[in-house]
Amino acid sequence: MTPPLPLSVVGIGADGWDGLSPAARRELGAAEVLIGGARQLALLPAECVGERVPWPSPLRPAVPGLLAAHAGRRVCVLASGDPMFHGIGRTLTEVMAADAAVRRPLRVVPHPSSVAYACARLGWAVEDTEVVTLVGRPAENLVRALYDRRRVLVLSAGAGTPAEVAGLLRDRGFGPSRMRVLEQLGGARERIAEGTAAGWDVPPGDPLNVIALDCVRAPDALRLPVVPGLPDDAYEHDGQLTKRHVRAATLAALAPGPGELLWDIGGGSGSIAVEWLRAHRSCRAVSVERDAERAARIGRNARALGVPALRVVHGAAPAALAGLPTPDAVFIGGGLTAPGLLDACWDALPPGGRLVANTVTLESEALLTERYRRHGGELVRLAVAHAVPVGGFTGWRQAMPVTQWSAVKPARRGPQEDAAPTRSQDPS
Repeated sequence: MTPPLPLSVVGIGADGWDGLSPAARRELGAAEVLIGGARQLALLPAECVGERVPWPSPLRPAVPGLLAAHAGRRVCVLASGDPMFHGIGRTLTEVMAADAAVRRPLRVVPHPSSVAYACARLGWAVEDTEVVTLVGRPAENLVRALYDRRRVLVLSAGAGTPAEVAGLLRDRGFGPSRMRVLEQLGGARERIAEGTAAGWDVPPGDPLNVIALDCVRAPDALRLPVVPGLPDDAYEHDGQLTKRHVRAATLAALAPGPGELLWDIGGGSGSIAVEWLRAHRSCRAVSVERDAERAARIGRNARALGVPALRVVHGAAPAALAGLPTPDAVFIGGGLTAPGLLDACWDALPPGGRLVANTVTLESEALLTERYRRHGGELVRLAVAHAVPVGGFTGWRQAMPVTQWSAVKPARRGPQEDAAPTRSQDPS
């Protein structure tokens, strides 16, 4: 059986053919089929004789069909800059890994990315520069990268992105930030436009642009830390909010890791899921909320705090959990007494998965105490008091104490697991 021909992916910049390496030119010259965006294909000279196939829109669903249609032919895919940096290279890798029928060896010839060009023009160290792509993604993704005195590069979705970014910065209290729009980097028509987000009035320019931000937070803007425990004022809520100090302790118990998925049951205002997602860009979360108004509010909070990818499920657990992907961790903030909920969440977890549940009622506390005896883990009571005026003096006002049970699902169930906690868990 003849092995499949390699699939070549060649990065190309605004300088076109002149900026390509000899290796990249060889791949393009040998190709029978050239696939790319219309702008990229137009950069190739007539000596590249392969059939030119522009990407359809939407792109990703079309990839398997295009690869299948040109099986047995030498195919070269054009990419902007570095194909493996927010580029088509990743898409091709994922599609071919999932579909053996179109799988081929992949040969990538990169070109300097727009980030490399931008940092070279600005004198910025690449490793100290935050990069956020808005290509095919909501502008709200930028929010989580906004910190005072940080440098951020935004991969633009088109000519209108700079104005959209300026508006978002103004809305989030970063109007004083310096903005530079770098167009056609590396090409003959390279240009830089400059201003501040607060006064941005530059007309839309070239759609091929990168936005450089020197972030400056306005003195009166709400400050959002990188660690869990955002200010309560950061959230829109109706009182159904896990308060700041308890929230920080809850996230510590949930222990988010890169790429992990959280089920947030009884989402309320969505604060636990939001801060789980803010822990790392690759974290994922589903917030389940039975009240329609609160479910809508969770979505608004997620967008406002820079995690618009939060999936909100409107429905009552445990029925609403059916069909959800397997979680790495589960948080139950409401509805603990719903029949079957605790069992459904525990059963859904894989070995090593974490479950954390909070409650302020005696009835739910009894349930958590029983689960602690059955599965072990930690049972703690969190109490917070705030200083408040008492006449002309100051006293403490105690918030309702929160009982929290957290446990890690074991790899194996021993015959004594349900009988009693282990020695380390035994209060005696």
